[in-house]
Amino acid sequence: MYESDAGLLAPGRAGSPAEAATGDGAFLQAMLDAEAALTRAQSDCGLAPAEAGRAVTAAADAGRFEVRSLALRARTDGNPVIPLVVDLAAAVEPGVRPYVHRGATSQDILDTAAMLVAARTLAPVLDDLVRAADAVARLAVAHRNTPMAGRTLTQHAVPITFGLKAAGWRALILDARDRLSAVRESLPAQLGGAAGTLAVFDAFTPVDAADAGVSGTDASGTVATEDDGPGLPLLQAFANELGLAEPLLPWHSLRTPIADLAGALAFTAGALGKLAADVLTLSRTEIGEVTEGQGGGSSTMPQKANPVRATLIVAAARRAPGLAATLYGSLVAEDERPAGAWHAEWEPLRELLRLVGGASYAAAELTDGLRVVPYAMRENLQLTDGLIVAERLAAVFAERIGRKRAKEVLVNAAARARAETTDLADVLADVLDEEPELAGLDLSELADPARYTGCAGSLTDRALDRG
Repeated sequence: MYESDAGLLAPGRAGSPAEAATGDGAFLQAMLDAEAALTRAQSDCGLAPAEAGRAVTAAADAGRFEVRSLALRARTDGNPVIPLVVDLAAAVEPGVRPYVHRGATSQDILDTAAMLVAARTLAPVLDDLVRAADAVARLAVAHRNTPMAGRTLTQHAVPITFGLKAAGWRALILDARDRLSAVRESLPAQLGGAAGTLAVFDAFTPVDAADAGVSGTDASGTVATEDDGPGLPLLQAFANELGLAEPLLPWHSLRTPIADLAGALAFTAGALGKLAADVLTLSRTEIGEVTEGQGGGSSTMPQKANPVRATLIVAAARRAPGLAATLYGSLVAEDERPAGAWHAEWEPLRELLRLVGGASYAAAELTDGLRVVPYAMRENLQLTDGLIVAERLAAVFAERIGRKRAKEVLVNAAARARAETTDLADVLADVLDEEPELAGLDLSELADPARYTGCAGSLTDRALDRG
């Protein structure tokens, strides 16, 4: 029998903190943590003996349960909580068993477990994002004034600086950090009972009343009700036990927490993907402006040093939107508890957490070891023989001979420079003799790409002021 999933086809997440935080064992432990917290919260609210909370907590150790058995038995009832409750109840003393999973529905436990797993996965992801942001900040400072070719629609456009590019990467990473941090702080517990009313908890007799022999009915035999029953205090206690947010409402079919999480994760994957896509472009052999600190090898070509980390990040970024789309689709959840919509979330949510966890881990390594090659940037600036500063020349010429004539002069000069494979400045030297209004212009200064980077340095400084 082969091992079910060791990450053989998932090198992006293999060995990352996210892999351990999202595995079957981690989800099992999160479900057990939710069950234990529920019993402890009921103990705190007087709905269960204190001993029940302690006993269920002691039994709620994933190492005591067989994951594969739970998975196979989950096929019968549609989710793994139902067989888990059976096994957890069997793991405690008979007197404690009535307090296992008391009043909860399966979705309460699995939704809460998903939030716990997300919170635990996002902690190292946020650490990795901070590492990556710090690394690119150092690059931006070091290369604040390092000129390079700006590229639009794959072609050289105008000069920029590598510092500005790195500052842009950092801005996206910090945007991702802020979104994930906000989502992590808002991840809610789930507790609503069968249909989100918490009604069953009002029906339970408080432990102290039971010990005193008080029943749960009034003198007429009608079930006693109060506006402020134990349901809401229990919800607060449950969330506090887990370190999750207390929801305004049970969200069995109000899937805002999942949608918000999906959006933040997909954004993070895309933000890191932008950085990685730039690295892939700039590290091409014929460009060579950056290299990964330690590239990956090839099975047949010993000379290769492939940009593996960037490749894995881009792969994650390409997959993330589709997974997020599935989670957004689950917002269409009928009734008070849906059939299929909730179930459709489990695998894509875990995969999205894994992808982003692996991508952030790779991004921290990539940025920390990224090597910048300024001389290649300088050489590439000259590839178009001065055409990269045509925008500047057009602006300067237009002030003297008008926009239309300036465009004509430069279009003709550029065509001649390409045809004669000569420098644009040399062609323009002849043009200046024919255009008296252009006399006196310093072409050596105007045609220098390093002197046409605009506010790149100041923009870099401004971006780096952001904490």
